[in-house]
Amino acid sequence: MEQTTTLYSPFDIYDRETINIGDVTNKLFCTFVPLDGVDSFIEDISSQYTILYNKIFVLHIKSNDEYVCTYNVDQPNINNIPDNTILVHRKKETNTLYTINALNELIKSLNEGIVDTSFRIDWQHYKNTVMLTQQGDLKLLRTKIYQIVEL
Repeated sequence: MEQTTTLYSPFDIYDRETINIGDVTNKLFCTFVPLDGVDSFIEDISSQYTILYNKIFVLHIKSNDEYVCTYNVDQPNINNIPDNTILVHRKKETNTLYTINALNELIKSLNEGIVDTSFRIDWQHYKNTVMLTQQGDLKLLRTKIYQIVEL
């Protein structure tokens, strides 16, 4: 059997012990999946969880030819976080997905090294992007919608 590697394990993957499962209301899940595993992942996740809005978005990360599935899970239905999953926020107008760590790094890079929560970001510069951190460095992964799955 061929061994698979964990996608994006160095990117803001939260330790399962530190996530408060009861505090994932309105959080968007973002799971890294190889293309040949997208269909089985969608089948598994939709059978284990109640997916809000009955949609899973599959995004293609252009730079490294990988894929992420984004979806919201009904909170009472959550008993663990799937492997290779991060919790992200979304700027709807620009389809930007980001972690808080990445947002802080972006603000620091644009604001002379100072994290200021009132700093205004021009989100158009980050349209169709997943913003993550890797060992404290900001990573911008450009995306394109590959598929919208209606459940």
